[in-house]
Amino acid sequence: MASVRFTVTPTKAEDLPGLSDTSPDISSRSGARVRFGSRESVNRSDPLSEASGGVTTTTAGGGGADTPEHSSIEQGEGNSKISSVYINNTHGADDDDFYDRNLALFEEEMDTRPKVSSLLNRLANYTNLTQGAKEHEEAESIGEKKKAGKMGTFMGVYLPCLQNIFGVILFLRLTWVVGSGGVLHALCIVFICCCCTMLTAISMSAIATNGVVPAGGSYFMISRSLGPEFGGAVGLCFYLGTTFAGAMYILGAIEILLMYIAPKAAIFEGEGAAMLNNMRIYGSICLFLMSLLVFVGVKYVNKLASIFLACVIVSIVSIYIGAFVSAFKEPHFPVCMLGNRTINGHDVADNQCRKTFLQVTDPSAGFNGTGNGTSSNPSAAPAVVEKTTYLWKHFCQGQEPNASCDDYFNSNNFSEIKGLPGLASGIISDNLWSFYLSKGDVLEKRSLSSSHVAHPVSTHQPYVFADITTSFTLLVGIFFPSVTGIMAGSNRSGDLKDAQRSIPIGTILAILTTSFVYLSAVVLFGACIDGVVLRDKFGDSVRGNLVVGTLAWPSPWVIVIGSFFSTCGAGLQSLTGAPRLLQAIAKDNIIPFLRVFGHGKANGEPTWALLLTAFIAELGILIASLDLVAPILTMFFLMCYLFVNLACALQTLLRTPNWRPRFSYYHWTMSFLGMTICLALMFISSWYYAIVAMVIAGMIYKYIEYHGAEKEWGDGIRGLSLSAARYALLRLEEGPPHTKNWRPQLLVLLKLDEDAHVKSPRLLTFASQLKAGKGLTIVGTVVSGNFLQSFGEAFAAEQTLKHLMDKERVKGFCQCIVAQKPRDGISHMIQSSGLGGMKPNTVVMGWPHAWRQSEDPQSWKTFINTVRVTTAAHLALLVPKNISLFPSNSEPCAEGYIDVWWIVHDGGMLMLLPFLLRQHKVWRKCGMRIFTVAQMEDNSIQMKKDLATFLYHLRIQAEVEVVEMHDSDISAYTYERTLMMEQRSQMLRQMRLSKSDREKEAQLVKDRNSMLRLTSIGSDDDDDTDGGERDRPVSSVSGGGGGGSAEHHRRVQMTWTKEKTSQYRAAHSGCSTPEGFRDMLSIRPDHSNVRRMHTAVKLNEVIVNKSHDARLVLLNMPGPPRNADGDENYMEFLEVLTEGLERVLLVRGGGSEVITIYS
Repeated sequence: MASVRFTVTPTKAEDLPGLSDTSPDISSRSGARVRFGSRESVNRSDPLSEASGGVTTTTAGGGGADTPEHSSIEQGEGNSKISSVYINNTHGADDDDFYDRNLALFEEEMDTRPKVSSLLNRLANYTNLTQGAKEHEEAESIGEKKKAGKMGTFMGVYLPCLQNIFGVILFLRLTWVVGSGGVLHALCIVFICCCCTMLTAISMSAIATNGVVPAGGSYFMISRSLGPEFGGAVGLCFYLGTTFAGAMYILGAIEILLMYIAPKAAIFEGEGAAMLNNMRIYGSICLFLMSLLVFVGVKYVNKLASIFLACVIVSIVSIYIGAFVSAFKEPHFPVCMLGNRTINGHDVADNQCRKTFLQVTDPSAGFNGTGNGTSSNPSAAPAVVEKTTYLWKHFCQGQEPNASCDDYFNSNNFSEIKGLPGLASGIISDNLWSFYLSKGDVLEKRSLSSSHVAHPVSTHQPYVFADITTSFTLLVGIFFPSVTGIMAGSNRSGDLKDAQRSIPIGTILAILTTSFVYLSAVVLFGACIDGVVLRDKFGDSVRGNLVVGTLAWPSPWVIVIGSFFSTCGAGLQSLTGAPRLLQAIAKDNIIPFLRVFGHGKANGEPTWALLLTAFIAELGILIASLDLVAPILTMFFLMCYLFVNLACALQTLLRTPNWRPRFSYYHWTMSFLGMTICLALMFISSWYYAIVAMVIAGMIYKYIEYHGAEKEWGDGIRGLSLSAARYALLRLEEGPPHTKNWRPQLLVLLKLDEDAHVKSPRLLTFASQLKAGKGLTIVGTVVSGNFLQSFGEAFAAEQTLKHLMDKERVKGFCQCIVAQKPRDGISHMIQSSGLGGMKPNTVVMGWPHAWRQSEDPQSWKTFINTVRVTTAAHLALLVPKNISLFPSNSEPCAEGYIDVWWIVHDGGMLMLLPFLLRQHKVWRKCGMRIFTVAQMEDNSIQMKKDLATFLYHLRIQAEVEVVEMHDSDISAYTYERTLMMEQRSQMLRQMRLSKSDREKEAQLVKDRNSMLRLTSIGSDDDDDTDGGERDRPVSSVSGGGGGGSAEHHRRVQMTWTKEKTSQYRAAHSGCSTPEGFRDMLSIRPDHSNVRRMHTAVKLNEVIVNKSHDARLVLLNMPGPPRNADGDENYMEFLEVLTEGLERVLLVRGGGSEVITIYS
């Protein structure tokens, strides 16, 4: 497809060689490549040069100041400026003044936002070119101006549509459709098919006039309106339809050749299989010759197109003339009948449509006049003798008058009827109603009397038989290809003078013309030709004449020759158009395995696509039956038309801002009606072909969706998705979700290292395993810094997350926030993620590893702060510990248990999560065990029964166990563990110094010649800052930097007396090193900490005892302390609680019920 690109390329003086008075096209050398003629440039510059007060014009070289065509180039502020050829200004001295006065505000953005004048000029010079042709690219690169399309509505749209619509079905099958279905059914079939194409043409006109349509026709319109998935699927279906249409036209041409022009050219004698083999051989030869002609050059095909069109028009005119002439002079085409059964005209070799005839014998003749070899008596006198005809031997066992004959033959007589009674005969009354036959039935005329005898008809008897079973649906499938071809005008949009005016008018007029021809032809055929002749598909009853040819004037050969050349021409057009359509699809690069077909010859001719087209067309020719190939291409064309109507209806209903078609005579109801008719016709004509076509289109759609290149074309499906999403979000906003509809909407918090790599990718793996329950997934990360300076890092981080999500096959969204402090960024993300009712209700975050060894408390303080934020936001929290030991998606757990330790009730999250995990293949084979804790005052037996009943009502299968925890004294281990925890906390407070603080403190101690003393000047309240902020120079002034400098100055200048040191230590919870260690040795653990440690130790002992072999342990996560001073102790409690467990998932509910026993 051609595309419009607006680029302004900075150009230097040395890049403009040879700028002189003789340069006819300044713009061809400019960065924007906007084309202006030299005369136009001079004329536009004259008024301005007169009005400028005679300011001297400067050139790039400094001389030749009076040359108006020259562009002034000046260097300023490190960027080159070119005097614009789009603006009426040729004075270099005024160039900067012009920018200063009018466009100075925008001059820094001229590379991305071109001036309106250059934009309009590019639009004016836009030419509609076939994508990828080499000569077009070369012409564009050297700046040649393309010739505008000169074709009008009549030559560019109307006649090509006529040529593509009129085809083989009109000449070979329309009479048979009228005879089998009757005039009324035939009119109904033609009317429905023409309505389908008319409504499709109206929709197509609206799409084609909604902007410039480059070469590519229907594929371009559908793909840009419905997106690459629908566009690729329907484009390939349209390609297959066009290819099979070529096969159908070739089969039609071979049928005309072998049936009506040169029957003796058949290689295999006989009917049935022999005829099919003849069609295959001659069809393959014809396909090879046509493909060769297309390969040699399309220009020869285009030159022959007018000849083929003339053949079509002459043939149709001869039919009308013949129909009106028949009202005055009936064509002589007698049909032989036996009773009411039609006799094959080929078997009436002696022109005697009778059983016997009287003949006067000649004594001198050795043989009688019948030529049947019967010897006469030479001595006998001349006498009148009754002889049997040529038909006699087909029904009797001998030629003697007393021979044994067929019962039906004995009961009925031969008669001749007029095959073409004429327009004034009133035969239309007999042809009004349908006359559907089964395969092998004899063609009969109802109005003739007949003595029916119950005797099976032999295929060796000279009757005309029905070759296939006919029905209304079959006739629809066979006739529909005769109304296709309405896309011919849109395919030639690049050659039209005014495509947006010509395509609607020409296409609709062509459909009206062809519809009138078809409808009138149905009436004329029914009014002029007898029903048995109409039902005779191959004209056997009229001695092998083409049935529609019998009506032609002055001779049947007008139709025979005309139809032969017209079908050949239509076949050539199909073999020309189909490869180009495939090439357009391949060059869009939406179907990877078709890329090779985008290449061709040096001039852009699609060589490889032509080979594939010829191969597929050969498959259609091997079918060898026109009646079997026609329904195939009917399906593909109907599917294409269906999506054209869908595209128009969708764009109209969505009211997208870009939907402004010039063709205003459309409505979404008409498009919807056309879409409905297309769908109905698909299943009416052949329901199994319809299903196959839909399956093929669906497979292509899914292939493009999963493996194709991503394209953003502003299609209607994207608009439909936005509208549906908006509607759904507004509906969800009406109230909170019911407990039955609750599912985890995850916000997964990932941390990136210095190289922008995810530290714990297995966290996203776990999220994907949990998301077997569907729902929303948002993957987020925080980048430290300022957004204006760190935008590139944020974009890189977002791409990293997207790549990891694709790798883990997680469907969702990624969000990257830039913030000065990670904890603030996480808080902002938790508050702002999601939209409306699609907000996350569960946060997944990793456990801060090695938090004990880290001198910087920022990681675990951020962790605890996130726990507090999620609790405040009433969100659930999942914290997998030892996430690196969790199984990947390719490591299913063969056996084992998922253990749930239900200590406190927090909404049922602990019950729901194992159920969701077991939906995934990794955890599917794991059993589920639920443990709960009973105190001394609890009835453990009753608790177990109640829990089993609860699980039964929840429809969850799990083993139940109640663990009794007896009251016991606090052990010495617990006391010692608490004491170690508190001592460690105080030690870390003293030793937590930044590098700069240590250096300054060491310098201070050295200067005062005092004993080595490491005094902490960092408080627990001050460690909120990021590591990056600690490492900043003191002199930096940003945000609260001034206050920090003052504080540092105060700390450095203080006099370290004993009193001040004690005051400072009391104010900052620190101490000098020897005294601090003495305090730590004399410390007594806090009683509340001892109780918490006792709980953690006891629970850990029970959990390790019961669940040491579990694949995964889920347990309630206790909340953080209300007082921030105990944060380190909180981390220690969690460590003690989960010690000795391989895989742990800490779960903290959001405060709402997530599971219910009610249906």
